[in-house]
Amino acid sequence: MTTYTQLTCGQRHQINVLLKTGFLQTEIAHQLGVNKSTISRELRRNHGERGYRPKQAHEKALERRKQKTQAFINAET
Repeated sequence: MTTYTQLTCGQRHQINVLLKTGFLQTEIAHQLGVNKSTISRELRRNHGERGYRPKQAHEKALERRKQKTQAFINAET
C-alpha cells in the first residue's frame, strides 16, 4: 500500500515554474516524483481566472484540510 503525502508550498511553486516554462503535466509529475493525477487534481482545484497561483493554492489546500478535520471532529461528537 502506498502512502499519501500532500503537496508542499515549495512543490506548488515548482509546479508554477514548470507550467510557465512549458512542461506538460506528466513531465511535472515526473520532476516532482508524484503521480500525474496529483498534478491534474491540483491544477483543477486551484486554477482561477488569473491562472495557477501557488500561494493561493497552498492557502486553499490548508483551508480544505482544516475543514475536513473539523468535520471529522464534529462527526465523532
